Amino acid sequence: MTQTLNLLGWMACIVYSTIPAFWLLIHPCVDYWRSRKRSPYLVLLPVWIALWIGLGFLTARWRHITVYSTPWTWPAAILLFSTGLWIYSQSGKHFTPAQLGGLPEVLPNQGQQRLITSGIRSRIRHPVYLAHLLEMLAWSLGTGLTVCYALTVFAVLTGILMIRLEDRELERRFGEQYHDYRRKVSSILPWT
Repeated sequence: MTQTLNLLGWMACIVYSTIPAFWLLIHPCVDYWRSRKRSPYLVLLPVWIALWIGLGFLTARWRHITVYSTPWTWPAAILLFSTGLWIYSQSGKHFTPAQLGGLPEVLPNQGQQRLITSGIRSRIRHPVYLAHLLEMLAWSLGTGLTVCYALTVFAVLTGILMIRLEDRELERRFGEQYHDYRRKVSSILPWT
């Protein structure tokens, strides 16, 4: 059972840790992606999968090294999982599946776009990224795998850069309305 959970944790952290890198391919080049005739996801999704494979090969040799191994960390991990899932559910309110998938960022003519600042977004600008982080921390805490902790640090570092780029792009798209929102609402942690 432990080996299966460790394998799942490692694989989940690989996928989660590449999400900021995936969005780093989009936000600096949003005009380029919107100018393409075909869906940018025909290029972006295979690149993202290649990132998983590459990171899997890079980290495979460390996937059995643990900082600790105890079942006592799983209750706290389950709390983090549950909190992350709750944040995901709150993030989906007032958003279409297209918005959650980032289609307005990459596809032209997405109709009227509006800035959502209600619900969970009245306290956190990027709740989906917080949910991703909680899921990674849950896997790291539960498994005790060094590689999960390292991938979480990688995700945080790339996530900081990605959030800055996304904030710039959203400010360009929504102007003063987003600027005011950004001043009032924290990016990831509601108490900062």
